[in-house]
Amino acid sequence: MKKTQKLKAFDITRHLDSEEAIAEYLSQVLEDGDNDELIRSLGHIAKAKGMAVVAKDSGLGRESLYKALSAGSQPRFDTITKVINALGLKISVHN
Repeated sequence: MKKTQKLKAFDITRHLDSEEAIAEYLSQVLEDGDNDELIRSLGHIAKAKGMAVVAKDSGLGRESLYKALSAGSQPRFDTITKVINALGLKISVHN
């Protein structure tokens, strides 16, 4: 009988440990153009940085932040910009 191994679930937040990794991750998501994935990725980055800290820095309640960045949510643009600013990120447009 073969022995089976339990695999850990992949957690992207463990790999978002530098500004460069975060920037590369978010750049890839933006390049793909999937709005739902953008919201999820901001949630992953916020989790990696600490949800309580991001909530405080964005001026949002922690529960509101979780709700705004959860699957299927449709947060307002100003909420997204607050989160992006709280994460210390900047978005630029290039031609």
